[in-house]
Amino acid sequence: MSIADNLKQYKNEVETDGVKLIAVSKTQPVESILEAYNAGQRVFGENHVQEMVDKQAQLPADIEWHLIGHLQTNKVKYIAPFVQLIHGVDSIKLLQEINKQAAKHNRVIDCLLQVYIADEDTKFGLGFDEVVELLRDETYPELKNIRIVGLMGIATNTKNEKQIAIEFHELKVFFDGIKVSFFRKDEAFKEISTGMSADYKIAIEEGSTMVRIGSSIFGKRVIKHFKSNISAN
Repeated sequence: MSIADNLKQYKNEVETDGVKLIAVSKTQPVESILEAYNAGQRVFGENHVQEMVDKQAQLPADIEWHLIGHLQTNKVKYIAPFVQLIHGVDSIKLLQEINKQAAKHNRVIDCLLQVYIADEDTKFGLGFDEVVELLRDETYPELKNIRIVGLMGIATNTKNEKQIAIEFHELKVFFDGIKVSFFRKDEAFKEISTGMSADYKIAIEEGSTMVRIGSSIFGKRVIKHFKSNISAN
């Protein structure tokens, strides 16, 4: 099946439930992203800043770019002019840097707080108590150029569907508590980004509003080194 056919299948399945489909285009060539774009997809997710900057410069301006990978503070400035949503915010320090760079471009950048829900040491994220601590931080109300619109979580990489469902369910329960405690009057706080190709159906059942699907749409990942002016500093 073509990228367009794969995309149509997922859009029909996911978006009928009111869930946003994020086409994860990391390592995919511009031509493949254009095929998905021409098939109606407008939301794309990238894991690496350098790659996203390179692609954004070559592709249509109405694409909604999501940074779904781990973000270093020294790379925020490169995506601040255009990124639509940053999924993986895991510290007040990173939130402050996003705010700083967004202000330079007179923008408000939407963010998700990444919550650690997996039984794996390799995953990033805030603990439940750390999310509360961040939202209670005295500097948080001063950040006028960011907007926290929800939570993100990645489940354990396991075939145990019951465990995955429990992890997603716990995040949804936590989300509901945070909504009541901190965002009761904020209609923008409504997103739960959970679920990828292997577990998106479970994620949707447990309250996900965004799913991230890549290789099932685009096929095998293409390894390519992207060159840009981004430095390590």
